[in-house]
Amino acid sequence: MSVTLAALREALGLSPISGDERIGDTEAAVRALPELPAADVRAAFARLQASALRPHLPGLHALLDGAQRALNHPQPEVTLARWLAGVTGGEVTVRASWGDVVAHAGHAPDGAELTEVPLAFERRPVGTLQLRAALGWADLAALIAELLRLARLQAAAAGAARRRVGERQFEALLAGDAAQLPPGEGFTVAALRLDGPPPRSARAREARTAQLDVLCSVGEGFFYRRGLTCLTAVRAQGDHDVVAWLWPAADPAGAAGLHEALLNATTAPFRLGVSRAHAGAGAAPDALREAAQALTLAPARGTTTFTQPDPLRPLLDSPERAAHAADWQARLRAGDPDGKLAVTLRAYLGHTGSLASLAAELNLHLNTLRYRLRRAEELLGGGLSDPAFVARVYLAFGP
Repeated sequence: MSVTLAALREALGLSPISGDERIGDTEAAVRALPELPAADVRAAFARLQASALRPHLPGLHALLDGAQRALNHPQPEVTLARWLAGVTGGEVTVRASWGDVVAHAGHAPDGAELTEVPLAFERRPVGTLQLRAALGWADLAALIAELLRLARLQAAAAGAARRRVGERQFEALLAGDAAQLPPGEGFTVAALRLDGPPPRSARAREARTAQLDVLCSVGEGFFYRRGLTCLTAVRAQGDHDVVAWLWPAADPAGAAGLHEALLNATTAPFRLGVSRAHAGAGAAPDALREAAQALTLAPARGTTTFTQPDPLRPLLDSPERAAHAADWQARLRAGDPDGKLAVTLRAYLGHTGSLASLAAELNLHLNTLRYRLRRAEELLGGGLSDPAFVARVYLAFGP
């Protein structure tokens, strides 16, 4: 509700003026009186608005009572969508951050105006409200969006609780506890890794962990909305952390749907690998390894499903390989206490382009990259131009 500039000046104790120029919002009021402290202008504007609204407050309270009570409903998003559609005579759609429709109500009238309000918490998207209705309802949509944001946060909190339980169950399953298997015929595992070198600073590691946690919740929410039990966890995998999901293999579209949900939820570069369908608790570690191996072959923001057993897997899983890796890693660590050479060497093993492109990927000068590789050769006693030496390096530092 707008107020006049004359009334605003009077409320601030300024000399009166004639005219009925109206001011629509707080910031317009601040711009109209730049010589006064902005806080004083905002406070006076708010008082005038409240005074103008005071006769309508009982009706406004009665109108919004149903919307406020919807937060206590078992399905608050659905209830709020129905309420808003009923009040505006329009069509309401509420989507999760990954694109799923979580609530829909009403029908769009002829000539409807589209109002779309992002729902976010601490700059993280938690959903979207769309209203198609006659002109003039955008402000009400923005008001109800705050209630919907709270409803989506309630759903996110419930999802976080499920993920904590699921993480314990996942770890137990990887240890061979068959009681932790979700219902259904067998299971499938997917693993996601974010692109880029491992973060070095504490702040960067914290930001990467937060990113992974958000993507973890997207996948859990995707399966939960489909009535499927999903176990998920963030696990260390070499130099990187990966998000892993395990769900019943009876859902044939699970992997494709998960990938689409992740694409909708983030613009971050990631790679997704998916295992074959497995049965029995003893197969859980194999399924996770398959998913981790498949993601190394996935394109940027793409997905790959494990289809062919790796003939190197028995060697990679052997105790002889583990002893060789421990010996060579110790040799490199002796001259590389901060681990930079190991990180560079692993990146080199997984890179298929030129050294210049690898240097750009690692945010290093090309000469620095060449120095690190030469230093690694010196410490390990070989040359990266020798295929036999590269094979041994792979066995020591590969996935």
